[in-house]
Amino acid sequence: MTAIHLDDIKPGDRTRSSCVTVTEAHIVWFAGLTGDFNPLHMDAEAAKANGFGRTIAHGMLTHSLSTGLRSAIDDWAILAFLETRRRFVGPVFAGDTVHYEAEVAEVRPSASKPDRGIVRVAITVKNQRGETVQEGEDVLSIARKEAQA
Repeated sequence: MTAIHLDDIKPGDRTRSSCVTVTEAHIVWFAGLTGDFNPLHMDAEAAKANGFGRTIAHGMLTHSLSTGLRSAIDDWAILAFLETRRRFVGPVFAGDTVHYEAEVAEVRPSASKPDRGIVRVAITVKNQRGETVQEGEDVLSIARKEAQA
């Protein structure tokens, strides 16, 4: 596979990832891994009392899964993942299937490193009903073509 370089990426380029279904096992595993045993994720009664009706997945779990779904852009000549930002705008429940939609917002050469540039990507994570559950931005360092020649 030929890598896609900075020179090939344009503002407005869009992509959509494959999907992943969030399971109870994901939620329990993530709680154990991170130590985040907040009752909203682990206690159905606490989640009901807070208006969700049932336990919800961790926002950072969904963020992590969406980063893994980033495979739609893994053929880019990514040198570094520089920054990420997310807003958690809707709950994700066990059984929800999520995917990642990305749109290139900005492409620019690096001011200090001529062999690379910066790409800002607007991110939306949606569930199986098309509801936005997360939105934000990723910033990547991408190699320029001449740097790979």
